[in-house]
Amino acid sequence: MSTLDFFRSRVDGMVDARHPLVVLTGRLPWQQIEQVLAPHFARKSRPAGTEIVQDMLGEHQIEFGGSVSSAGRSRLAIQLMSSLLYLKNSFNLSDEELVQRWSENVVWQFFSDMEYYEARLPCDATQIGRFRTSIGEEGMEHLLKCTIETAVQIKAIKPEELERVIVDRTVQEKAIAHPVDSRLLEIARYKVVKAAKAAGILLKQTFAAEGKEMRPKAGGYAHAKQFKRLRKVVKRQRTILGVVTREVQRKVDAQAQAIAAGGAPALEPSGALALSALTTLLERAERVRTQQRFDKNKLYALHAPEVECIGEGKARKPYEFGVKVSLAVTHKQGLTLTPNS
Repeated sequence: MSTLDFFRSRVDGMVDARHPLVVLTGRLPWQQIEQVLAPHFARKSRPAGTEIVQDMLGEHQIEFGGSVSSAGRSRLAIQLMSSLLYLKNSFNLSDEELVQRWSENVVWQFFSDMEYYEARLPCDATQIGRFRTSIGEEGMEHLLKCTIETAVQIKAIKPEELERVIVDRTVQEKAIAHPVDSRLLEIARYKVVKAAKAAGILLKQTFAAEGKEMRPKAGGYAHAKQFKRLRKVVKRQRTILGVVTREVQRKVDAQAQAIAAGGAPALEPSGALALSALTTLLERAERVRTQQRFDKNKLYALHAPEVECIGEGKARKPYEFGVKVSLAVTHKQGLTLTPNS
């Protein structure tokens, strides 16, 4: 037991015992939560290094540096970080707002197992995200399970309410720019040229200067609503992309035939990996080149081919670019996400 500090205010004497968070503090299985989450923060074993040394007794091998890693500062209490994560999701706050309100709220500090009132921030706001990443999906599911079981024990909800399955669907947006044809064509040309260079394929012409010049030109024509000139620029971009992809494809096929005939050595693993990435990129670039405005299954991003254009009827956002996600709340399993795409 810690020594009493007469110059600081104890939190347990400043809160109302009937407050829901105060009641929940005594009902949540904090020891069980710490036992489940503690392995995620255990120090990792560091393998020993070996070195050949030579001395008066001859040449021999020694080991060094093998121990449990002590790198980094000591971690904050698991109950403190778990309670911060619970408060963040309960009150729908950002990490910065959460730590600021925690330093001003006595009940939140009691919920976090603080003995004395602290006017300072509990931690840096970025540590909450790192904690969530460290415990992973398994840790989040365990926290949700403990919360549901505690709610049933204190009769905040009835077990019958958990027997239902609530299913909803939403759109998970992807981090892509708005898919403009001229932009996609120029990015496809650039990525094909870059991938070909990584695979050791030399091109006669890359059209780098012309490609950089046409992309802002297309944007200017679109802004000025000069669509006839815009279509002319986009047509030239399609032509350039077709010239580059056909040349790359010819050289890839020639290289494959030479290897099959024994006239060239087999590719190393790194070269085979680069060639495989180039082949995939060629297929996607050809889709970008040939697709038209009203085609179905269009490609909106080279790095995320699963992206779809989804219209959910929202007035503020008629179209969203991402994938459909189903959300299901089931008994003893909590929240599960299932992509539909």
